[in-house]
Order: sequence, then structure tokens, then C-alpha cells
Amino acid sequence: MKANCWQGKREVRIEQVPDPVILKPRDAIVKVTSTAICGSDLHLYNGAVPGMQAGDILGHEFMGEVVELGAAVDQLRIGERVVVPFPIACGHCFFCEQKLFSVCENSNPNAYLAEKLWGHAPAGIFGSSHLTGGYAGGQAEYVRVPYADVGPLPVPDGLTDEQVLFLSDILPTGYMAAEACDIEPGDVVAVWGCGPVGQFAIQSAYLLGAERVIGIDRYPERLRMAREKSGAETLNFDDLDVLDALKEMTGGRGPDACIDAVGMEAHGAGIAYAYDRLKQAVRLETDRPTALREALLACRNGGVVSVPGAYGGFSDKIPFGSAMNRALTIKTGQTHVQRYMRPLLARIQQGELDPSVIITHHMKLDDAPHGYDIFMRKQEQCIKVVLHP
Repeated sequence: MKANCWQGKREVRIEQVPDPVILKPRDAIVKVTSTAICGSDLHLYNGAVPGMQAGDILGHEFMGEVVELGAAVDQLRIGERVVVPFPIACGHCFFCEQKLFSVCENSNPNAYLAEKLWGHAPAGIFGSSHLTGGYAGGQAEYVRVPYADVGPLPVPDGLTDEQVLFLSDILPTGYMAAEACDIEPGDVVAVWGCGPVGQFAIQSAYLLGAERVIGIDRYPERLRMAREKSGAETLNFDDLDVLDALKEMTGGRGPDACIDAVGMEAHGAGIAYAYDRLKQAVRLETDRPTALREALLACRNGGVVSVPGAYGGFSDKIPFGSAMNRALTIKTGQTHVQRYMRPLLARIQQGELDPSVIITHHMKLDDAPHGYDIFMRKQEQCIKVVLHP
């Protein structure tokens, strides 16, 4: 089969690789019909995440048709359309029973590697680092799906791939980020990053009762989408001081909650940004926490800072004294996608959400290298690429 394979920093290539096969009774094989390029994929593409190996198949946002089932999988049918969540979860361990699926104890065969960096291991993840299992991803014609009796969600008739594909990751990620904010009616929420996760965080904050949501970015097409599709007020951080602007917009108090939907490769300006770039270049820092710093400093006293943006290792100059002295609550984590798929599917069916509005590019799988390039460089007004094997 064909698959999009990581070869090194900023190099991906379509290659012929062996078809996946059933290895365990709880496996399924899915023929991919749609798969997307995620901002987290760009962290891998840019070489910012350790544990990648040449030839790794990328992609963790995918859906398709079930073509083969292991003997223990009786909840799915051959020919059924399914969306597959990006964290791989066994469904029966201590954490899965608490619906903390992204920290499943049993799905990461390389837990010992992750423990060396993070203390404890998260769940396995499709198409990501070997720190999270080294599982083959969904930017391919076929995928082996472990624990298929737990993860894949059958798609009801009448819904297109574009409507449901993002249940695999970014829609639940944006929703969980907003849910973590404990939003009360009348709250003001600020969202750093108006990429796909940021758009869904904005929309979810409104669904959960926010009165105002402020989106922060620098790219005109993203800011325009945040206003026109997601309903946010917007700030361009190239044109103003974000902290001063947020104080002015909230009567000096600051937003009730702040969401960092940017993560480890944030852009910025000034001395702090130059400091991060230098430390990254000499490998003394893994992440550029520009957005996180601003979110911590901007949030009102006693507020919540929610962090769905991906961080890989170590960040410097985090103003943790601000968080402690001003009674901030910080919530973060890889998304427990399985917890949110069915409730969000219901919202899609009821017309409360239309995830397809963020798609700007459809491409063939063969065009994946071009898709990565324009997404990374923010060319062609690219916000979200969907690939069709």
C-alpha cells in the first residue's frame, strides 16, 4: 500500500509499504477514506519531537471502512464506516475506567522510553513518536487499529466524511480545552492560536456559555475564520501588545479563562522569543512557550488556563510564580477523545456544529508532501488539509 512516511526534519515521502495485518484478536483493519494533517504532525515534521524514526507512517486523524476484524471484535461490522480516535486505549485499565483514555496503561509498548522523559507514560498514539508507541498512522491506504472494540465510532448514514472526520482529534480537543475552563454564563475566554484546534475551542466556549471569546493570532486568514466562522473578537499580536489589549477589553481584570491552542512552536516577537529560538537552536530548550507565558500572565486572578497545545519536553522562563500567587488553575493533557465522540456527534447531527467549515484544502494522498509544506509555511491561506487515499 501507499503511505506518507517521515524521513527526517521537513522531509516526508509517499512510499510503498507492507499492508497491515491482524496481529491480535482485538485488532481491526480500516481502509482509509479521509485523513488530515494536524498541527501536531507539524511538530513531528519540524523535528521538534524526539523518538521519530525514518520510515514512520504519519497521521492520527483518520476514518474509513472496516475491511477486516479480529476474532474478539464484535461491536463492528465489515463494511461499516468508522472514525478512529487518535489515542489508543484498552478500555479496561485503571485510567480507561475513569475515562482518562489518553493515559491508558496498556496501549503504549514503549512506556519505558516515555517514562525517562516524562516520569510516567501516556497512551499509545497513531502516527506519532516512538515515545507513544511508534504505531503506524492514518496517512495511508490502510491502518491496523488495536483495541478496535473500544475506539472506532460507527458513522450514521447521511453524514459525510468532512462532517465527522475531526471527531478523531481536533474537535474533541477544542471542546475538552473549553470544558476545562469551567465556563460560567457571562465569562470572557481568550484563545491563543486560531488554527483548527483554536477554532473549535472558540466554538466550544460559546456552546458552553461564554459571552465573549477573543482569538489571538497573526495570520489574516485565521483571524478572518475566527471572526466569520467561529464568532470571535480577534487580536493580531503583530499589531499590538496582547496583554495590554486584553486588559483594556476586560476592564483591567483579564479574561476569566485562557486557552493555549498553540503549543511548543509558538511564534512571537521581542527578547523572549529570540531567547527561545536561540535555546532551541543549541538544544537547551525543546519548546517555545510564548503563548503559554502570555496566557498565564493575562488570565484574571483565580481564573483557569487550559492548555490543549502540544508540548514535548522542557520550557524555560515559565512565570509559575504568577500562577501560584494569583490562584490560577492549570488544566492540560492529550485529549480523552473516546469520552467526547458520541456527545459531539450528536451536536453535529443536531446542527450545532459543522466541523467541515475549517477545511481549506482537499488533496490526494500522493500530494501529502505538498500539503505539509504549505501548511507549515502558511501558504495558499492553508488552515486545514484533508487527504483522500
